[in-house]
Amino acid sequence: TDGSISAIVAPARRIAAFAHASEISEAAIRRAGATMALIDPSAGAKAPPPQGNNRHLYTDADPLDLIPFADKVNLCQAIDAAARARDPRVAQVSVSLAGSWSVVEIVRPDGFVATDVRPLVRLNIQIVVEANGRRETGTFGIGGRYLYDRLFEPATWNRGIDEALAQALVNLEAVAAPAGEMTVLLGPGWPGILLHEAIGHGLEGDFNRKGTSAFAGRIGDRVAAPGITIVDDGSLPDRRGSLSIDDEGTPTRETILIEDGILKGYMQDRLNARLMGVAATGNGRRESYAHAPMPRMTNTFMKAGRDDPAELLARTKRGIFAKSFGGGSVDIVSGKFVFSCTEAYL
Repeated sequence: TDGSISAIVAPARRIAAFAHASEISEAAIRRAGATMALIDPSAGAKAPPPQGNNRHLYTDADPLDLIPFADKVNLCQAIDAAARARDPRVAQVSVSLAGSWSVVEIVRPDGFVATDVRPLVRLNIQIVVEANGRRETGTFGIGGRYLYDRLFEPATWNRGIDEALAQALVNLEAVAAPAGEMTVLLGPGWPGILLHEAIGHGLEGDFNRKGTSAFAGRIGDRVAAPGITIVDDGSLPDRRGSLSIDDEGTPTRETILIEDGILKGYMQDRLNARLMGVAATGNGRRESYAHAPMPRMTNTFMKAGRDDPAELLARTKRGIFAKSFGGGSVDIVSGKFVFSCTEAYL
């Protein structure tokens, strides 16, 4: 358990004064204030506070102490044993159970105060199978802003074992993909990492204000096929990326980024929104107390379209169906990207 503070002065210009301390004490607060006065002694007009919000998207209970540590160890051991009993080819099982609980308080000199209590838990299962001198891996992960009880439900972790094992066994029989360009169909779930990297980061406000994104200056242009609508929505209950308020106190919301293929807007924190003359979207995110806010994603996804997935698959005579993706990266300036596929079918 640790505590920390940071302080920001955000005048109506491009540079904000920022200071932080790794402890919460009167002396630390005074030092942070003095530091900001040295950085930015101006007495210019400051930005108005965010709109107040009493919405709660998740529990404020602390998941860390509600379940004894021994029970968490027993769960990991039970998953390990169950996975090994599923198939004799299982050579290794790795299980991780993680949780955090953050209390965030935002205090402004104009009297605005906002508090958010954020639980976060996650279960990861990795299974390695081996046969005929070949080893392959399958993975499963689940989590969100709730308590451990959901992850302790046998139906949840048994589904995780089944999915990780199935992926590993498919890869055990897999062959190299053919080279060349071809049609690719993306399944639901982890293939969304393609959207996150190739589209989401390019729609963050700071990159577009600076003109370094491939989407900069293209509001109103067609950037995707008709029927494609992409949103960022931090107001979904219990989701991993959800926040009742962002790290500046702005309530989260559904922000339409691309609608029916047309670029509609960007994700914004307060500073970049003010400089671009638009409203903040509740995307002010901070890596930690030692970092200033910047516009970053919450839950970014493509909405369901009008096409029937079975029909799309049926009319694709030759192509690749990508069921699950691994890591990837994107160059937001050019829009070029590279991704790895962990399960796919020709």
